[in-house]
Amino acid sequence: MANVKTGIVKAKTEANVAQAQQATLKALLLKMQGQIAKALPSVLTPERYTRMVMTALSTNPKLQQCTPESFLGAVMQAAQLGVEPNTPLGQAYLIPYNNKKKIGKEWVTIPEVQFQLGYKGLLDLAYRSGEVSIVDAQAVHENDFFEYEYGLEPKLTFKPSLTNRGAVIAYYAMFKTKAGGYNFTVMSKEDIIAHMNQYSQASDSKYSPWNTNFDSMAKKTVLKQVLKYAPLKSDFVKEVATDGTIKTDIQPNMMDMNDETEPINVTPVTEEPPVEEVQEEKMPAVGMEEPPEIPFGDD
Repeated sequence: MANVKTGIVKAKTEANVAQAQQATLKALLLKMQGQIAKALPSVLTPERYTRMVMTALSTNPKLQQCTPESFLGAVMQAAQLGVEPNTPLGQAYLIPYNNKKKIGKEWVTIPEVQFQLGYKGLLDLAYRSGEVSIVDAQAVHENDFFEYEYGLEPKLTFKPSLTNRGAVIAYYAMFKTKAGGYNFTVMSKEDIIAHMNQYSQASDSKYSPWNTNFDSMAKKTVLKQVLKYAPLKSDFVKEVATDGTIKTDIQPNMMDMNDETEPINVTPVTEEPPVEEVQEEKMPAVGMEEPPEIPFGDD
């Protein structure tokens, strides 16, 4: 009986702490409405944007456990880019992480929020650059007509089947500039999965868009690859560079701030983080002053 009572008290205490943290984050969000209003494009009102963020906060309890600084940093990044976070549009995501950081000589786990661009957010930014007339990404199914050829005269033909398209086998993305230039990139589904496993340490989390919307993340991946070859302005490059970053300071231009993610020491937040496994696999060897640099991000 004592154990049951103890469990009930513990559950109530945790619920009270979560409610207090949620109330704190909402209060800070409302306090920042003025700064958010300055950052948002005219088509997105600060009231509507605040409601979106509060909905994300209410529906994802792990966001409520993250540091206010990283939460507000991710919110401001989305606001300055003019993309909607955690909505059905799929423009951007606020993702909770257990970020392991070295403070002094100790490695500590800090729950933080990472900002991620979505496929449709990337499309929107590309069109806003004013340099392209067409940007597109598509999933190719096994029964679609699909032919492509690289070389001095690249060609791509895609005719989706109207019925019984079958399983997805590949993804492609393309752009055409206003001057008439074009390019495309094709990746098999196996290539996409390999890319996800290499660059996204969040893919195992139920909160990761790789888990909730694989198709959109696959399109985003191939789209990012082809846009590397597009003649886009430096502002677009800076905007895309915000993808997969953690920032804890609020500045007039969040794009100019450095990413605070510790590449090898970030693990996705799960219902019950496997602390022992994380320490074994992610902690650097004794005597290492800094974690080695490796690519990271939900590309």
